[in-house]
Amino acid sequence: MTPRTRFHPTALVQPALLAALGLTGIGLAFVQTAPSPHRWPGAGEWGAAGIVLLAFAALCATALRPGRSADRQPARAARNLVLHASQSGFAEMLAQRTAAAIAGDGDAAQARTLGRLDMASLAVAERAWFVVSTTGEGDAPDPARRFVADAMHHRPDLGHLEYALLSLGDRRYAEFCGFGRRLDAWLRACGARSMAPAIEVDEGDPAALARWRALVTDRGGRADALAPAPEPLWRLDARQRGNAGSPGGAIYRVRLVPEGPLPAWQAGDIAEITPCNDPAAVARTLAALGHDGNRDAGGAPLRDRLSDRRLPPPSALPALRAMTPEALIEQLRPLPHRSYSIASIPADGAVELLVRRMPGENGGSGLGSGWLCEHAPPGSSVHLHIRSNPGFHAPPGAPPLILVGNGTGLAGLRAHLRARAAAGEHPNWLLFGERTRAHDLHFGDEIARWQQDGTLTRVDLAFSRDQEERVYVQHRLSAAAATLRAWVDNGAALLVCGSRDGMAAGVDATLREILGSDRVDTLMADGRYRRDVY
Repeated sequence: MTPRTRFHPTALVQPALLAALGLTGIGLAFVQTAPSPHRWPGAGEWGAAGIVLLAFAALCATALRPGRSADRQPARAARNLVLHASQSGFAEMLAQRTAAAIAGDGDAAQARTLGRLDMASLAVAERAWFVVSTTGEGDAPDPARRFVADAMHHRPDLGHLEYALLSLGDRRYAEFCGFGRRLDAWLRACGARSMAPAIEVDEGDPAALARWRALVTDRGGRADALAPAPEPLWRLDARQRGNAGSPGGAIYRVRLVPEGPLPAWQAGDIAEITPCNDPAAVARTLAALGHDGNRDAGGAPLRDRLSDRRLPPPSALPALRAMTPEALIEQLRPLPHRSYSIASIPADGAVELLVRRMPGENGGSGLGSGWLCEHAPPGSSVHLHIRSNPGFHAPPGAPPLILVGNGTGLAGLRAHLRARAAAGEHPNWLLFGERTRAHDLHFGDEIARWQQDGTLTRVDLAFSRDQEERVYVQHRLSAAAATLRAWVDNGAALLVCGSRDGMAAGVDATLREILGSDRVDTLMADGRYRRDVY
């Protein structure tokens, strides 16, 4: 373990600056009073130098007197730090709301990414609010990798710091909230004092988020700034199987149109869908509980109230049979959101998604994919919220883009290509992988048209099942190593969208082989390597 240190990064800044000013002043005194550079200074020159030294000593005493030390001067400006580590934008959104809630009383709170935190700011802050997500099996989000590598291997003295931690995760993973827990342990090891036990959020659990709102408001924050955004209603306009005959799972192209004004979004943003249960599963639960689905449950039929609640497992049903409908609804948590990369841009007039039907329990479909691909009737209302995802927006300045993805990850890449085509921005290079060319080349006509009109400068496709040897998108990238280096040297940015463990991990390893890990880490820190992976 690295030894604990009480050194603050700003501690030597003012003394060094003052020493330099003092020595400069002495030198100036001699230069200005000496008529010749070749004679020893006389009494007058030494007197002038003494005056400068006295002024220098007074300046030091004033600047470094107790209460105005170098590491305390900025404390008022940085009293509250709000820091986020976000992979898909959800943690960043919550951090922004937290910053808005605590802003005021002369404190200009602003949400900042943890990956760009300088330790000097943490050394002088009085209070820090951390909102962090965990990706995969306990991993830190991409923007926090530099903080993990550079800061969390040291033990600075943070005994002056009070902090709160909101940790986002998914209990379907063994390392639930793994990064949040490591960050919490690191802060405690550095001596920071927790305002309250870390609040862990499973798939956006409203009850856990309510505890965070209560903590913020208890510390003087504005409750209205933390209120959850309403979920506008959208209409399921169209749904079509996009890979009939594929050896892989069914993929559907889903089109949703707003029931009100069309909201704004950017390529790279996320559609959060609030799904409903399979009506057949609701009917089975009602039968097992012995309840009439038409019975009132707080102003609506029990059948309707169960549609957006987590249905209890069979083992829990006996204990629930004696409950009233109202008590039953209170016992069951709301269904979690499901997030999807948006494949369209506002000019299309609709949110378009590529959704793979995922297997669920008991041989059925997954919660979100089952609702969108099977259970939601055409024309029905769908709760959809568009969430900004700055970590997957195109970098500023319209640099050359290298777009890499597989499967339904083409959705996020397609939105970027539509935006680039509309703006006339290029060059663009697409690398995409799927199972078979005949059944799995989504948006194939569009890709061909972009090749013809120059939107796409280069296209590399990998279809793993079209030959005996499995070929994946990272293999295409490796074969084009020289071209990749040339594009990156020319300022290109990389956008990667698709499966985390297979494609994204393979692409990341290939990039590090070709470019070197240090350069890849720099690209990520500079926003030239961005990922939307799941």
